Amino acid sequence: MTAVMNRAAARSTVLVGLLLAVLAALLAPAAPAFAHAVLVSSSPAPETVVPAAPAQVVLTFSEPVREVPGKIRVIGPDGKRVDRGEPAFNGTTVTITVDQGAPRGTYLVSYRVISADSHPVPGGYTYSVGERTVAPADSETADRADTAVTAAIPVAKFLGYAGLVLLVGPVLVLSLLWPRRLPRGGPARLAWAGVGLVAFSTLAGFWLQVPYTMGGGLFDVDVAGLSSVLSSPFGTAHLVRIGILLAAALLLRPVLAGTEGRVDRPLLAILAVAGLATWPLAGHPAASPVPPVSVVVDTVHLASMAVWLGGLLMLVAFLLRRADQRELSAILPIWSRWATLAVTALLLAGTVQALIEVGTLGALTGTTYGRMIIAKIALFVVVIAVAAYSRQLVRRAVAGEGPGRMRGAVLAELAITAVVLAVSAALVQITPARTAIGQTERAGPGYFSTRLDSSIYSLQVEIDPAKRGNNTIHVYSYTRDNKPLPVVEWKATAALPASGVEPVDIPLLPLTDNHVTGEINLPAAGEWQLRLTVRISDIDQATVTATVPIT
Repeated sequence: MTAVMNRAAARSTVLVGLLLAVLAALLAPAAPAFAHAVLVSSSPAPETVVPAAPAQVVLTFSEPVREVPGKIRVIGPDGKRVDRGEPAFNGTTVTITVDQGAPRGTYLVSYRVISADSHPVPGGYTYSVGERTVAPADSETADRADTAVTAAIPVAKFLGYAGLVLLVGPVLVLSLLWPRRLPRGGPARLAWAGVGLVAFSTLAGFWLQVPYTMGGGLFDVDVAGLSSVLSSPFGTAHLVRIGILLAAALLLRPVLAGTEGRVDRPLLAILAVAGLATWPLAGHPAASPVPPVSVVVDTVHLASMAVWLGGLLMLVAFLLRRADQRELSAILPIWSRWATLAVTALLLAGTVQALIEVGTLGALTGTTYGRMIIAKIALFVVVIAVAAYSRQLVRRAVAGEGPGRMRGAVLAELAITAVVLAVSAALVQITPARTAIGQTERAGPGYFSTRLDSSIYSLQVEIDPAKRGNNTIHVYSYTRDNKPLPVVEWKATAALPASGVEPVDIPLLPLTDNHVTGEINLPAAGEWQLRLTVRISDIDQATVTATVPIT
């Protein structure tokens, strides 16, 4: 009676764990940030008023981005598009040609691009020419992906991870630990189920990527969208995964049946490593500060997870029930060593991953990604504690004692790690901490712009990022009626009287006859006094000043 109750409790634990995993996968997309590249600067800058219509709008992102066809627009005050031709993409910079004959007023820049880790980056801002007016609306179809799409993506990823567990466990155990007298049908069916889940997850991920990047619902998929995804690194990685899965399926049948040839296992192992590498190549690791390290580490992480959980599943589903005492005495010590190696590799790979993706203690505690890492670690500590208990039970099981307790412990491990897998699936959709913390640091004003008028000219002054440290200054000269005004000589100084900082010259480099730029280091926060002297002829010269708040 007690044994029956223990088995019922163990099964309930698994069901609760799986339920929590599904809920975590479904709820995790509610995190507000999905884009993993961020707009770090633009010209014209957001909310600024420029005296004349610019020839180009330039967007600069934190990492290289790719185009989403038709999703970059500049809307004029009259609601009509003023962007001309296709935008030019050059690494982190996007240049949009704009009609200079457009009217005065406020303009809307609307964009949607794809970051290096295959996530969409939607956004927009306004700038004004001459004067501020009511901001125009973008009449195009909304760019946001449907909530069903953003909810389905981590679920598809979770199913892929689950498929890896179901596939790797049976193949590994049947190849190296399975007693010859036992039938192989059950584990083989489990492995084929894993193949099906990985294939479904891959195809679903490919399909969902179209509305996710282009915007729209589950069925807003067309040939152009599929072609765009297929030509991306994300699409290539998924296509390679399907090819590897088809090739592996040809080798799986003899391996699962125990009739494989001498080279079948090595070939299958090579295909497995190549297939596992497609996961990091389609996600965050490919866009990390050190992609080769991140891709290798993430591949090791996935492989260790699949070996450990797959082996546990085979133990609880088949070996602990069907193998006799003599067979368990041979199998369990070997499996215990494998599990130890897999968990060690998992810990080391996870640590390296976290260091790369998080970077600082502040990013660990101050971002959604970092807090989910903490939750994952906490769950993993619980799993390790249960695994240590299981290791003690291995010794008793070898001696013929406590197989029932060991089954319960293994079921608990599987239940908790199901939640860990769900957290991992959700992490793929959340902005890495290193990016999120940088975005937070760039939030707020982070930019200074002003118009300075004298009796003979007007200056547009822009300072970026208007914070302590290195700053870039741009100065444009115009006539009083907003026409470009050639300048003979420029002079600029910056001082911080409140802290006793005397005026420091700012070297200026002419870019055009009415536009100069310069670099200056402002070492302290405070109200800096900017002084500009502009000479437009041999006798016409004037000086203007501005107070620049530096944070």
